[in-house]
Amino acid sequence: MDATSEQLIRRLIADDATAIGTLVEHAGTSDDPAVLTAAALVVPSWRPLLARAAAAAVLTRDRQLVDIAGAYLSGDAARALILARDHLAEHPNSLLVAHIAAASTRNH
Repeated sequence: MDATSEQLIRRLIADDATAIGTLVEHAGTSDDPAVLTAAALVVPSWRPLLARAAAAAVLTRDRQLVDIAGAYLSGDAARALILARDHLAEHPNSLLVAHIAAASTRNH
């Protein structure tokens, strides 16, 4: 993930409306699973973005991110939280997964 994408995701987590719009726009041409997944979290029609993220996810870490977001967005907060906890045990610096886990906790 490039620095711009990482900054946009950080600002999304901080609920920066401008960054959210920019991130969604950026996702239109991105093949970065994290960018696509982050954008999927904030748009009503998230399935196409998450499908693109899944197709672009080569690393296990990225596939796990897509699975966690998919569980959360499908309304299975308990599953998302379990997957997120496992993921964070291996990748404690994954801010997007921590963000999804926090949202899952609120919705569980």
